[in-house]
Amino acid sequence: MPAAAPAPRPVLSPEVADALAGGRPVVALESTLLAHGLPRPDNRAAADDVEAAVRAGGAVPATIAVLDGTPHVGLTAAQVDRVCADPDLAKLGVRDLPVAAALGMSGATTVSSTALLAEAAGVSVFATGGLGGVHRQSVETFDESADLTALSRTSLVVVCAGVKSILDVPATLERLESLSVTVVGYGTTTFPGFYVADSGSTVDWSVADPQQAAAVFAARRGLAPGAVVVANPLPADQQLDRELHDRVIADALAAADAAGVRGKDVTPFVLDHLHRASDGATLEVNVRLVLRNAELAGRIAAALAALAA
Repeated sequence: MPAAAPAPRPVLSPEVADALAGGRPVVALESTLLAHGLPRPDNRAAADDVEAAVRAGGAVPATIAVLDGTPHVGLTAAQVDRVCADPDLAKLGVRDLPVAAALGMSGATTVSSTALLAEAAGVSVFATGGLGGVHRQSVETFDESADLTALSRTSLVVVCAGVKSILDVPATLERLESLSVTVVGYGTTTFPGFYVADSGSTVDWSVADPQQAAAVFAARRGLAPGAVVVANPLPADQQLDRELHDRVIADALAAADAAGVRGKDVTPFVLDHLHRASDGATLEVNVRLVLRNAELAGRIAAALAALAA
């Protein structure tokens, strides 16, 4: 019986490899946002803007994707073009990575697979928009994102704007607690609701600046595997109008149910519905919060590098 082929190791871009070798800060970025979360052609401009925000925070951006079966940590401009332009690009969570690797497939990485590949490459900070979590009506559907278990097993800082508004936020926070994932608010104990600053839930702890966030992660890494989630809310004057938010979310979820959309197809379906129903307002807020998270992640990565110096 032939020996099994080894799992492909992530290929680092020259800039990312050089930064990691020199102990300089690097921030991982997912590619599902580009391939499935933002409409074309807006996604391509957003890709450049998010990487620029990481640089503004003092770190090197490392957008992650799987191309022809090989994980890449840090993409060239041509590779970003490919991720943003291909309408058939697969959506790859952790469970999908071995299939993509074995069959030479290409795909965009979700929060769970980005976290796994970032840690494998030696990247300790990751910026995203919102986490996946426990879906509404999960008692009947058992629908829960793989993001949660992935964050319990990977050691990195994840900067986000809470969890996606379509989810059951209190249940998601309970699962994060059960999985011993550390959650802190950035300058607040109010847990953000993605498009809005306040989800209606709170967290026990907060950090005041990037240095405190880095210190919490350094302490966590010394104790046990697992992520530190830094929940970074939008300022109230930048959030989506609350009445509009509640109305379009309810309409989008009802539309998904009526269409029989299930599982991993729910999020892209609902996001597309939100974009159209809000006349693009949700897209503007989505990009705004991702840019804020990317810049903060850059600052945390820089603070973490300073701790290690």
